[in-house]
Amino acid sequence: MGLLESINGPRDLRDLTEQQLVDLAQEIRDFLVDTCSRTGGHLGPNLGVVELTIALHRVFDSPRDRIVFDTGHQAYVHKLLTGRRDGFDRLKQEGGLSGYPSQAESPHDIVENSHASTALSYADGLAKAHVLRGEDRHVAALVGDGALTGGMAWEALNNITARKDLPLVIVVNDNGRSYTPTVGGLAEHLNSLRTNPRYERLLEQIKVQLNKSPRLGQPTYDVLHGIKKGLKDVLAPQGLFEDLGLKYVGPVDGHDLPAVEEALEQAKRFGGPVLVHVITKKGYGYPAAERHLEDNFHSPGPFDVETGEEAPKPHEWGHVFSEELVKLGEQRDDIVAITAAMLYPTGLDAFAERFPDRTFDVGIAEQHGATSAAGLAIGGMHPVFALYSTFLNRAFDQLLMDVALHRCGVTFVLDRAGVTGSDGPSHNGMWDLSILQVVPGLRLGVPRDGSRLRELLGEAVEVDDAPTVLRYPKGAVYDDIPAAGRVGTADVIVRNGARDVLIVAVGAMVKTCVDVAERLAAQGIGVTLVDPRWVKPVDQAVVDLAANHRLVVSVEDNGRVGGCGAALSQAVSDARIDTPVRVHGLPQEFLAHGRRDAILDRVGLSAQDLARSIVEDVARLGPTLAEVPSRRGQETA
Repeated sequence: MGLLESINGPRDLRDLTEQQLVDLAQEIRDFLVDTCSRTGGHLGPNLGVVELTIALHRVFDSPRDRIVFDTGHQAYVHKLLTGRRDGFDRLKQEGGLSGYPSQAESPHDIVENSHASTALSYADGLAKAHVLRGEDRHVAALVGDGALTGGMAWEALNNITARKDLPLVIVVNDNGRSYTPTVGGLAEHLNSLRTNPRYERLLEQIKVQLNKSPRLGQPTYDVLHGIKKGLKDVLAPQGLFEDLGLKYVGPVDGHDLPAVEEALEQAKRFGGPVLVHVITKKGYGYPAAERHLEDNFHSPGPFDVETGEEAPKPHEWGHVFSEELVKLGEQRDDIVAITAAMLYPTGLDAFAERFPDRTFDVGIAEQHGATSAAGLAIGGMHPVFALYSTFLNRAFDQLLMDVALHRCGVTFVLDRAGVTGSDGPSHNGMWDLSILQVVPGLRLGVPRDGSRLRELLGEAVEVDDAPTVLRYPKGAVYDDIPAAGRVGTADVIVRNGARDVLIVAVGAMVKTCVDVAERLAAQGIGVTLVDPRWVKPVDQAVVDLAANHRLVVSVEDNGRVGGCGAALSQAVSDARIDTPVRVHGLPQEFLAHGRRDAILDRVGLSAQDLARSIVEDVARLGPTLAEVPSRRGQETA
């Protein structure tokens, strides 16, 4: 039996020898490489924090002491050390382990955060609660240098340093990267700390020389030690943290377990907030990850352990966007691209390679990115800000008040919209179609296939007096679904039989609804299937179609509350059309991780479930269209 198999909780680490700890670290790396090669997952970040996580659990008494991860994708080692080794064969699969901390899995998982720059705020509140309750407990917050590019982290630091009694240790896991190399002034500052430790060597040389003199010796050294901060500021300017009033320890080699453990012990004993600066290497210990220049195997799919080669990926939505944006950039020199530390995941890498001066990586700072985009637009450029749908939530105020209020022509492109599946509730992009409905003047487009993505992107960048938003799902792009006609700006996909049911399908759900239409036709129910393309504002031509059908059904992979179906229903009602509208979408709940198709099946958005529901609704309507008076409104195509 290996050492890892004997670890069922953090306390099993306490009696291990130094050599056993080294062996355990290697076993953990081997285990992670083997399991992630079959399931995929956030391998690179976890390979980099093996020694650091072992040290955290040897110094702090979890779960009494609270360990908070920012972001939670680097918590795999933590899961192994807290008794979840046997669950890794189903990592990120339905019914298996989450890829992030999960309160349902273990009392050692305090916060289920998987959005960056939040851990310090959680830790601030936890530590204050412990003090107020008179509890002798510590909080350790593990935050990456990438997360420190987010403004929320600095808001938290500003508050943490105002309380000198907080039992809080901040561990900066500094690997120089988020997904890709960390950018900005903070990154340069940390790099100076990471690469210039001369002050410690200089101080040690002074100590050795002075201690040779019995008359000068320790007293003089103590005086010189008092100017250590000045030496540090000159030779390795970590004063950024100390000027905030935060005790600083480091830099420490994050793969030197005894050194990390000693630094954490010192910080824990201090009695107030301390920042421990730990230098790690993403992908450490697995050559294929270390030499992977794109992201050090940040989140690979299944791969070959020996070669590191991943299975071939299909042509994805992001690839289509990437190709089309480069084409547009070649046609127009006013188009610029913005990413929030996700150049490769969002497909902006090709644009950046072609137009490096027109590409801006703002770090993990979606709020700043949105308002900077507004400034670029006011200055005469047309920014395209590509980000994951779930991360747009963080920049909503800026989109509303900084972009839309000023009628700025900014295009937001949202990847991973709808149900993303394996990354769980925090990454499902199921809120955008609701929160964007309230933004005045905004135009919202949802492509059903690759051709429509190219088409809508071209239309979006032509809008210079309002924000435009496009959104598409994760994964392989769908085969093109041709239109049979057009009504207003909407595509008519299917027109079959009597005008019994009008299905208004949004984006990725068009593919499913083609199947639904076939099932309805087999039941003798006439159906018209429409893809609105632009779902905001609601096209009046689609509203007019509602008047000529017995039932309107909207289908979207977004929350039902306040989404496209709700907007369509309101528009139909406002037009005094009495055709009933049935809204199908995601339930307003945090959906557990699993495959996208399995989740959609579970919530009633499969073709079979939708067809059954529509057949039942039609049966309840009573007379056929021929037996009721004609309603106003005519189809225009």
